[in-house]
Amino acid sequence: MKNFSDLSEQELLALAITLEEEDSRIYSEFAHGLQDNYPDTAKLFRAMADEESSHRHRLLTLFRTRFGDHIPLIRRQDVRGFVERKPVWMSRPLGIDKVREQAEVMEAETKRFYMRAALQSPDASVRQLLGDLAAEERRHEAKAERLEAKYVPHDLREREHEAERRLFVLQIVQPGLAGLMDGSVSTLAPLFAAAFATRASWPTFLVGLAAAIGAGISMGFAEALSDNGSLTGRGSPWLRGLVCGAMTAVGGLGHALPFLISDFWMATTIAGAVVLVELGVIAWVRNHYMDTPLISAAFQVVVGGLLVFATGILIGMS
Repeated sequence: MKNFSDLSEQELLALAITLEEEDSRIYSEFAHGLQDNYPDTAKLFRAMADEESSHRHRLLTLFRTRFGDHIPLIRRQDVRGFVERKPVWMSRPLGIDKVREQAEVMEAETKRFYMRAALQSPDASVRQLLGDLAAEERRHEAKAERLEAKYVPHDLREREHEAERRLFVLQIVQPGLAGLMDGSVSTLAPLFAAAFATRASWPTFLVGLAAAIGAGISMGFAEALSDNGSLTGRGSPWLRGLVCGAMTAVGGLGHALPFLISDFWMATTIAGAVVLVELGVIAWVRNHYMDTPLISAAFQVVVGGLLVFATGILIGMS
């Protein structure tokens, strides 16, 4: 994976061409998926797909002029900093709310990409085109509203666009949730293995404290180094790392703190109750912010957490 700042001018244009082709195809998929139930909204996304296709043709023309006919294959997953996009075929059946949410994030991300790319390009013609496309993406929301007014009945229009809220979720909620899940689940096994091996509160607390802080440091650095945030708008990587690391430590400390109680069995009972609360909170956050169905979120988190919990107990009692 390559840093955005390390891309050459040729690679920037090749990546822009790939992004515009991908966006056009995604909008076309949206239109196809909505055609039966929401034909007017499908027209909206076809028009947006045509606009992205016109951007791609302008980029192709400039690329051939500057670098010839061979266009290197550079994809979003090859460059650090892009939002991961879930394949459309995995999101069936499509709903209006879901596709508009994804479209808003796509527009915000593409605008940031062109703004950064224009500043990074030394050639005047390339910089001008990228700057023009950045300005067009900046006006894309207004264009979408005009297309929506043309194709979509008034009662189906969204009155507010929540692109920045989506990016806030990516910047704060997502790393925090990843940390909370890791801290709450991964520390269960060593904590309860120590608990049932020693049958003593204080040594168990020390194991839980060490596991929570160690996991927090590890997850914090992993998140900070995974994405520099230059294109996604996810903000400072160190801020995300701090959020992720802190929530990892909190998740681990939640069921370690009860072992400050000297009565071992009372501490264990309270810690077990805390575990259930933690797993329930994680499932709710995944459902509320990450659009994961509640049953699926509960199964993934609660069942997985209980398996780790049981593993720790069995190891400690062996």
